[in-house]
Amino acid sequence: MRCVNTGEYPMQGLLKLALRNIFRHRGRTAMTLASIVFGVVALILAGGFIEDTIIETGEATIRSNTGHVQVARRGYWEYGSQQPERYLSDDVEDLRRQIAAIDGVADVMFRLSFSGLLGNGRSDWSIIGEGVEPEREARLASYLTVVSGRRLTAQDRFGMMIGAGVAKALKLGAGDTASLLVSTPGGATNLLDFEVVGVFQTFSKDYDARAVRISLAAAQELLATPGAQLGVVLLKDTAATPGVADTLRQRLTDKGFEVRTWQDLDLFYNQTVTLYRQQFGFLTGIILVMLLLSVSNTVNIGIFERVSEFGTMMALGNRAARVFGLIVTESVCLGLIGSLLGVVIGTALAWAISQVGIAMPPPPNADQGYVSKVLIVPGVIVLAFATGLLAAVVASLLPARRVSRMQIAEALRQSV
Repeated sequence: MRCVNTGEYPMQGLLKLALRNIFRHRGRTAMTLASIVFGVVALILAGGFIEDTIIETGEATIRSNTGHVQVARRGYWEYGSQQPERYLSDDVEDLRRQIAAIDGVADVMFRLSFSGLLGNGRSDWSIIGEGVEPEREARLASYLTVVSGRRLTAQDRFGMMIGAGVAKALKLGAGDTASLLVSTPGGATNLLDFEVVGVFQTFSKDYDARAVRISLAAAQELLATPGAQLGVVLLKDTAATPGVADTLRQRLTDKGFEVRTWQDLDLFYNQTVTLYRQQFGFLTGIILVMLLLSVSNTVNIGIFERVSEFGTMMALGNRAARVFGLIVTESVCLGLIGSLLGVVIGTALAWAISQVGIAMPPPPNADQGYVSKVLIVPGVIVLAFATGLLAAVVASLLPARRVSRMQIAEALRQSV
C-alpha cells in the first residue's frame, strides 16, 4: 500500500489510491466483479424477456380482435348484449371520416355484432357473430391465424369464417355449408345459409369457441338493419393509443359516443401485466439480496485481510474518515466497473438471443404459442446498473465503518 499526499486534491488522490488497490488485489477483485456482472446480466435478460412478453400479449390482443381503440354508442358495453339494436349507428361513413381525420389513425372499420345459433344440419351451436369489413379487417388481424381455408373477402357475399372451437364443436371445415339463425332488431327470426370459407384461430381460446365472422353487408341483410354498432380504430403506433383516445373523447362524447382503449377492453391483459411487473419486482429484490450477500462476502474478506494496511494509514496521520472513504471509494469503483461490464455483456446476450428467438408455449386462455425475444429496454438497463452499483456500495458500508473505528495498535497487530 502507498499513501498519497492529498493535501491539494483529496478526492483525486483518494480515487487514484482506490483504483491502485483494486488492481493490486486481482483475485478478490475478479470474484467481486463476477458477482456484480452476473446480477446485472440476469436483470437485463429477465427484464427484457418480461417486457417482450407484455408487448407481444398486447399486440396479440390488438391484432386478433380489439384494435387499438373502439367507439360505440354510450351504454353499448354495459347493455349492448341484451339490446344491441338500441346502439346502432346509421351514418357510419360520416363517423369514419371524423375518426380518420385524427393524426395517428391508420384505418377505421365497423362491425355489427349479433348472437344466434349456427347449425350443420344435425346439431346447433350458440355463437357470437360479427359482421365485418373483410379488406379492412385483414389489415388489422395480423395475429389471426387461418387454420384451414382462407380469409373472408368482400366478394364472399354469403361466406363465413368460424373460430377453431366452433369448427370442432360442429365438425365443420372449409367448403362446408352452415345455417345461421338470428333474431332481428324488429323481433323477427331470420335464417340464411353460409359457406364456410375458412377456420381461424386467435390469441383467445374462449373467443375462438364462439366466434363467427361474416361480411358487414351480409350481417346487415341478416339483421335487416343498415347500421353498425362498433367502430374499431387501427393506429400507426400502439404508443399513441392514449392520445388518440383522449382526442376521440373530446370530439365524440357530446355526440352520444363513448371510447374505450384495448387496455380497457381486455381485463386478462391488465392482470397479466400486473402479474409480470410484480414478478420482475420480486426478482429484482432477490438479485439485489444475492448481490449484497456475495459482494459482502468478498468485500469483507478483502477488507479484513488488509486491516494492518489501514492501521498503517492511520498511524501515518490519515483520519478514520479517510480510511472509511477509501474503502467505500474502492467499492464504488468495483460497482461501476462491474455494472458497466454487466450492461455490455447483458445487452450483447439480449441481442444475440433475440436473433434466434425463444419458442414459447401458449399462455393461459390461448391456443397459439409464440416466439419470444429479449428486448433491450433502457429503463431495465438503468435499473440493472443501479442495482449492481448499489449492492457494491451498501456491502462496503458496515465493514468500512468497523475498520475505520479500530484502534491503531489493534489494527497494526493484525499483521503480526
